[in-house]
Amino acid sequence: MSDPRTDLAAAGARLAALGLSPGSSGNLSVRSGDRILITPTGADLAEIDPDGLSELAVDGTHIDGPRPSKEFPLHSAFYRRDAATRAVVHLHARHSTAVSCLPPWSPRSAIPPLTPYFVMRVGQTPLVPYAPPGDAAQAEELAGLPFPLRAALLQNHGPVLAGPTMARAVEAAVELEEVSALLLALGERSPRLLTPEEAGVLAQKYDSPWGES
Repeated sequence: MSDPRTDLAAAGARLAALGLSPGSSGNLSVRSGDRILITPTGADLAEIDPDGLSELAVDGTHIDGPRPSKEFPLHSAFYRRDAATRAVVHLHARHSTAVSCLPPWSPRSAIPPLTPYFVMRVGQTPLVPYAPPGDAAQAEELAGLPFPLRAALLQNHGPVLAGPTMARAVEAAVELEEVSALLLALGERSPRLLTPEEAGVLAQKYDSPWGES
């Protein structure tokens, strides 16, 4: 059985190597039993110490370790939304952050069904209205969204994604950055999107949150 602490550190190193975590931006967490292990404030994802993580209760109460990232309310929101969530990734990746500065495609997803892999690996990704980093009210808004999701864009800020494993959350973060880059590359063109039927088939097959259900 893998160690959640080392899994988190390895994920941070991978995301940093991919250029998705500039400087000391971004934060990661995993759920281990009744606790959340989260990167401390100011942590560099390229150099996470598995033994130097902050420990929180699921409601965000600081239990042990250094001061957690100020973004801990976002992580807590995802864990409270879905008991199956075991990892949360928040980044300031260039392309997905750029998309967070644009008008959303729809109320449920800032990004349209541009590729099958976006629908399969990420799913609908709503744009959550702007708030200062670490804002608890924004996290509560995310927690209370009345439709299924495993990812969101924080307006003028960046992406936050959840998964049943850290590997799945990282995979989703990479895919979200890729589809964001494609969307920006298309510019003002009107691309062919997956039809609702095409997206629905993928969502059902891969148990991905998309559409009205």
